[in-house]
Amino acid sequence: MSGDAHPHGTSPVPPGAAPPGPPRDITPPRLLVTLGGAGVLAGLLIVVAYQSTQPAIQAHKAEVLRAAIHEVLKAPDRYDTLYVYDGALRRRLPDGVGPQGLETVYHGYRGTTPAGFAMAAGQPGFQDIVRLIFGYDPATRTILGMKVLESKETPGLGDKIERDTAFVRQFDGVAPPLSGVKRRGGSRAAGEIDMITGATISSRTVIGIINATLERLGPALERYDREAPR
Repeated sequence: MSGDAHPHGTSPVPPGAAPPGPPRDITPPRLLVTLGGAGVLAGLLIVVAYQSTQPAIQAHKAEVLRAAIHEVLKAPDRYDTLYVYDGALRRRLPDGVGPQGLETVYHGYRGTTPAGFAMAAGQPGFQDIVRLIFGYDPATRTILGMKVLESKETPGLGDKIERDTAFVRQFDGVAPPLSGVKRRGGSRAAGEIDMITGATISSRTVIGIINATLERLGPALERYDREAPR
């Protein structure tokens, strides 16, 4: 055995140094205070990060929505934001009533001529909620266009409801109520939409959202369109 080795496998105490004392016990109260403080600090950092990023996130969402409204209404000159209240569309709500929780509709104009309504709505799809916006003209009773806003459908299959331009273009000028048919090409009957092969659930979800929204809001849209301020 080497003369430098400690008989028990530990380093010898250097000359003149005090031997190490026993490890200090960490009491449960001290441990709770330490962990609690770390948790409070982490929570504070999360709140600060959330609050600092919210303005940018909300501004981005608003810009995406504005672009989608212009797309499905075919580039109107302007649009009014309306609220669904008491079964009717209103530009102004009664005193004491806020817009929180109310459904929103966007009424487009070209000059002084109404250019249709844009409505955002959603329903459960194959994976999660599918949310879209579509344009509708009560004067001609036709869909003006459709755009998916949010979707977590299966990549390469269900997500084709937003990436398949042939599927999306079918909604331009089609008359509701809509019905999904298996893709076959050629001419289609009124209101028929060729569904995407391998993504029939997602396709039906898009069709169902539009049908349900117009069934619920159709009378209010037509009434407002007749009486809308020019």
